[in-house]
Amino acid sequence: MEPETPPPPPPESEVPPPPPEPAAPGAAPTPEVPGEPVPGEEAPAVEKPKREPKKPKKRPSYEMKLFEKYELNDVVVHDAGLAKYMNLSPIVIPHTGGRWANKPFGKAKANLVERLINNMMRTENYTGKKSKSYRVVRSAFEIIEKRTQKNPVQVLVDALEKAAPREEVTRLRFGGISVPRAVDVAPSRRLDLALRSICQGTVSATFKNRKPVEECLADEILLAAKGDMQSSAIAKKEELERVASSAR
Repeated sequence: MEPETPPPPPPESEVPPPPPEPAAPGAAPTPEVPGEPVPGEEAPAVEKPKREPKKPKKRPSYEMKLFEKYELNDVVVHDAGLAKYMNLSPIVIPHTGGRWANKPFGKAKANLVERLINNMMRTENYTGKKSKSYRVVRSAFEIIEKRTQKNPVQVLVDALEKAAPREEVTRLRFGGISVPRAVDVAPSRRLDLALRSICQGTVSATFKNRKPVEECLADEILLAAKGDMQSSAIAKKEELERVASSAR
C-alpha cells in the first residue's frame, strides 16, 4: 500500500494570529506611542483643520452732518403732533431720488430738508431743477446761521411749528345747501401746509425784487420762526384759523 500524503498546510491568510503574551507580574506597561492605534480600539477619525473666518472690513466712521456742517441729532421738535412726521435722521446730501414717491405716507419718511428743497421747485424758474433748488436752500441756511448763530435746521423746525395751521374750513352739504364748518387739521397736512406756505411766500417775494431767492427764503424762515405777521406763512395761517373760528 502507498503511504498517505499529508494534507497541504492552510494559506497564510487563514492562519489565526498568535495570542498576546500576558505581561509578567511586576513588569512596567509598554508605553503607548502617540499617533499609533491601541490594539483592540478603533483608530480616531482625523479632523481637517478649520479655516479661520474672514475678518470684516472696517468701514470709515465719521459724523453724518447735513451739508457737512449742521448736526441733526441736536434738533428738538416741541410739537408732539408734528414730531412723528418730521424726519430728521442724519444725512449729508438730502437727495433720495424719489425713493418714497407714490407710496402712502411715504413723504413722512423723506428728510425734512429734502422736502423743503422739493417744495422750492415751483414756477417755470425752478420746476425740475433740483440742483438749483439745492444750492438755494444751502445758501439760505448759511445766511440763517450767520444772522442767528444757531443751527438753521432748528430755526426751520421752529418756523414750521408756528406756521402750521390747527384748523381749517370744509363744506358740508345739507340738502341743496353747502355749509362751511371748522375741522381740525391732521398733523401730516399741517406740515404740508406749512412747507407749502413758506415756499410759496419765498417764490412770490422774488418777483419785482432785486433780492436773490436765497435771501428771500432766509427772511421767510426767520420771520416765521419769530411768529411775525410779515411772514407770508404766518399771515396765511392766521387767516385760515380766523375763517375757521367764524365757521364753528
